[in-house]
Amino acid sequence: MALSLKPYCLVVLFLFWISLNALVSDVGAAGECGRTPIRSAAASLSPCLGAARNARAKVPPACCAKVGALLRTSPRCLCAILLSPLAKQAGIMPGIAIAIPKKCNIRNRQAGKKCGSKYTTSFSSLSFESGV
Repeated sequence: MALSLKPYCLVVLFLFWISLNALVSDVGAAGECGRTPIRSAAASLSPCLGAARNARAKVPPACCAKVGALLRTSPRCLCAILLSPLAKQAGIMPGIAIAIPKKCNIRNRQAGKKCGSKYTTSFSSLSFESGV
């Protein structure tokens, strides 16, 4: 008896089509950083690494420009980056990094050391350990 592969091929094609649709809809979804993936948004802030790790470090003008642009286009994105595992992996201190917009004299910034209305947790109350 020979088995027909046609039904199996149809099932495989159907599963492939469903997987492709799920992937495409996920890619098109907008998050806290708009359509920009959080990893790309975080990478754009690389001039800020020194100032995000050390409260005494001078904030470079390139960092101020990047943070200002980010806050104009996606205000919640900065908080999403600071609260992400990427920030922890990069050694960023959220309580220090959240002060960068103030050091840059950016007018439309988060009040104090809190991230917008969605994120009401103060960074000073969070503990970020350096181990995994």
